[in-house]
Amino acid sequence: MKQAELKKIAEDCADKIMNAEDNSVFFKEPFKHVVIDNFFPAEFAQVLLEKFPDVNSSDWERTNDIDIEIKLRTMWKSEFDVPEGIIDAIRILNSSLILKAMSDLFDIHKIMPDPYFSGGGLNATVSGGLLDIHVDGNYHDASGLNRRLNAIVYLNPSWQEGWGGEFGLYDSTGDNLVKKVAPLYNRLVIFDTNDFSYHGLPDPLNFPEDDSRKSIILYYYTKEPRPSSQIAIEEPHSALWKKRGLLDKRGNKTRDFN
Repeated sequence: MKQAELKKIAEDCADKIMNAEDNSVFFKEPFKHVVIDNFFPAEFAQVLLEKFPDVNSSDWERTNDIDIEIKLRTMWKSEFDVPEGIIDAIRILNSSLILKAMSDLFDIHKIMPDPYFSGGGLNATVSGGLLDIHVDGNYHDASGLNRRLNAIVYLNPSWQEGWGGEFGLYDSTGDNLVKKVAPLYNRLVIFDTNDFSYHGLPDPLNFPEDDSRKSIILYYYTKEPRPSSQIAIEEPHSALWKKRGLLDKRGNKTRDFN
């Protein structure tokens, strides 16, 4: 897609984020998040769906931790690993236009994207897959920055309620579900990620055998640390899981970093 076309889409998408509060799609409970439907133009979203890799592709890293995480995700190391078509969405979501809009909406300044795609990229979850309630890791080894925001674009045009896979937002202890967000096609979710923003989809999915829960997930960082009210653990840590007693996959509360 030509630069001018991409810029126009990015400008329109940034406007949707900046106007989220006026349009009543920005929420502060249980933690700050925004839910914007029809985020990309219809034809643009259709290309993303068409270019999304099949679940049998070698593009996927498969995670099978039975109690906490069963899903597929891409193994991108740079933008050159991103499939044609999908790279346009990544460019938009990591553009200064979108960064500025998110910064203003969430009142988090000097946001930076992740060119290393550490955990970011495409996600797919098939029937039986799940993601236990957790808080995300707080530190980016490659840059030394602090993780602040997650953005998710869902690509599930056939989704039905009985299939499961709704994004769950929990209270500050992770014990009580406060809200579910359906993974609807071309829906953008951005949320403030911190040591108290518990989220997940802990119930196994019931998707048809020939379908999967598809999403693009990107993370954003700042040099400035999180406010003290959002910090439970000062040291760098990985994702901490409720079913693991708020420890990471290795059984640790904190981790080494470079």
